[in-house]
Order: sequence, then C-alpha cells, then structure tokens
Amino acid sequence: MLNIKKEECTGCGLCVKVCPFDAIHLVNEKAEADEKCTLCGACVKVCPVDAISIERKRVDPSKFTDYKGVWVWAEQINGELRNVVLELLGKGRELADKLGEPLGAVLLGHNVGNLPEILIQHGADVVYVSDQEILAQYTTEAYTDVIAALIVTEKPNIILYGATANGRDLGPRIAARLILGLTADCTGLDIDDKRQLVQTRPAFGGNIMASILSPYTRPQMATVRPNVFKVPELDTSRKGETKKVDIKVNKAAVRTKIVDTIVEMEEGELKVDEAEMVVTCGRGIKDPQNIDIVAKLADELNAALGGSRPIVDQGWMKHHQQVGQSGRTIAPKLYIACGISGAIQHLVGMRTSDTIVAINSDPDAPIFTVADYGIVGDLFKIVPALVNEIKRVKAQK
Repeated sequence: MLNIKKEECTGCGLCVKVCPFDAIHLVNEKAEADEKCTLCGACVKVCPVDAISIERKRVDPSKFTDYKGVWVWAEQINGELRNVVLELLGKGRELADKLGEPLGAVLLGHNVGNLPEILIQHGADVVYVSDQEILAQYTTEAYTDVIAALIVTEKPNIILYGATANGRDLGPRIAARLILGLTADCTGLDIDDKRQLVQTRPAFGGNIMASILSPYTRPQMATVRPNVFKVPELDTSRKGETKKVDIKVNKAAVRTKIVDTIVEMEEGELKVDEAEMVVTCGRGIKDPQNIDIVAKLADELNAALGGSRPIVDQGWMKHHQQVGQSGRTIAPKLYIACGISGAIQHLVGMRTSDTIVAINSDPDAPIFTVADYGIVGDLFKIVPALVNEIKRVKAQK
C-alpha cells in the first residue's frame, strides 16, 4: 500500500516526474496515486520530506504460484555482454526446465543492437529490453527503478545477477526497495522438491558451504560468482521473443553522473577471470621483485598473471589480479599455482579449473589436495626450468 501524508506533502512534484507509470498526480497541490501504481518505490526515494512510504506485506505462500519464470540480469558494458550473463543463462535454462517455466533476460542500455538475439541463442525464451539514453551506462538509481518496476508488473519467480561490481550493487538495492530476500556470491543453485531455489554459498570464511532458501518472499534472488557455471553452446536456430519495456526513467531520479572511466588493467593484459590459462604466485615468492620469475612462465604460456590475497594486500599486485573468495573466481583450462599454500578462501576461487598444477616446497600444503599435478620443491628452481623446457618445445615446433 502506498501511503502519502497529505499534511507533510509540499507539492514539489518530484514524485510525479519520476513515476515510471504516470500513476501520481498533484491534486490541490498534494500528491495522489491512482490505480496504475505498482508500488515500485521510485517515488519514495525522491520525496524530500519523507511524505511517501510503502507498506509491504509478506506474500501469502498460496500466491507464490502467481510468480513464474527465471530471469537473468543481462549486464552489458559498452554494448558487450559480461561473460557471467551467458553462464547464468545456461544455469537459468536448467532451473527453468526443472520448474517448467520460461527463462527471461532483462537487458537495459542504449542502442543494444543484436544483444537480444545473442541472449536468445544462449537459452532465453524472452528478452525484456529497455533501450534509453539514460541507461547507456550503469547507474544504481536508473537501473533499480526500471527493474523494480518490471518485477512488480511481471512477477518472476527467480532472478539471478552476476556477482560483478554492478551486480553486487544492483541486487541489494532492488532487494531493499521491494523487501525481498537475496543470497550473495552463490556458487551453486538448484531446485528442491518444494520448487524452491536452493542457493549455495561459502560461509564462515569459506570453511563450510551453506544452502539458503527464501521461503517467505518472491521473487527469489541471488548474485552468482563468475566462472562457476559453464557457458551454454550457441544455438543460432533458437527462436524467442523480444519485449520492449515501456518504463521511462526521468533524469530527476538519477543523482549520479559518470564523469570518467578509469581502466586499471594495462593494454593487452589478460584478465584472470577470462583467460584459458592462469599462472599465480603467493607468499612463497618472498619478494615483489621475484614476481618476474613467475611472470616469465605466464608469458611463455600466454597466460594471465594472478596472485593470492596476501601479496595483493601487500601491494605487490593489483586487486583485479587476485584469485580467491574475496578476489576473482576463475575456471581456466590450466591453473598453475606457484608458492601458494592453498587456504580455503583461495581454493574456493580456483578449484573449478580443468587442470591444476601446484608448486610448493611444503608437501603438506592444502593446495595439493585439489591439484591434478603437484611438484614439491623450490619454485625458484622449478619455474625457470619449466620456462626453459617450454622454450625448447616451442623451438622444436
């Protein structure tokens, strides 16, 4: 229920400007809402005198059947989909098929081109598209207003967001706006025998894996780490529906402005969360100058160079190179760990790699419990030897 305190309303009209559904009007210089109001909450956050509030009641479980469909937020940057979106479409397809419900993708941006077609070819049945200039770059307010309004009108059952910087910002904001449950940084998703979303994530510093349910709210929402699920194969024969979302965002609703974008990565540098091969180093490297030893191995393999949290915390590497629970979750074809002991927080971020090679002088290092190949010895001797052998093999070819 939307509550407007007439005695406190000043008639400023901000709520009228930001309402996506043209549901609020000024009557005798006081705000009033009509039957088109969807309780999206856009008006609440802009009222300068807190005269507007929403009373949200817990959804009656008997009404859960009104909520249908699995949605994936199709995050894009400069017209390119984040890889985690395609990963979530693959998992979302699996969840939707178990429920017998459609899989949807929510795409916000400007001049989105053929992105809806790509989403459909990766498994989406329907793509909701809001194409507006104000959505060209991600801003919390604009994206929240559109998606929250879409949720209350379409009533999806499940919504998945990539646990990217933007996804970790957007998911909680929508959850707070609509008073919904949200499980962050999931590494596993499934449907139980009661048709509930089982959301699995590391807990207590990664020492246990917790399975979490949202039994009292709909939609059920989760952010999911990149590189946890596989990207589904592209199917150019798939057909789907593209729906234009007619929810306009007023500039008055957006309090932030993107003035500049700073790219932390150097030109040509491979991303640890996207590379097919990753070479990392940990505290066993001993000195930042010794990172060059491991970097030569990465160069010979055309692999991305990463590190564990301790050396990133010391400033020896940048945060975007950090592999682990508080860094990047990766799943390359080949992962080589040099001088990394293998704390559980690190293992959570790389254990899904296809082939894991560990180099450590401690035969009891936890990293060996997940390694496919373990080399016990001095990395300062082993790594240069590997580099020389790779060069020799390349020369023969």
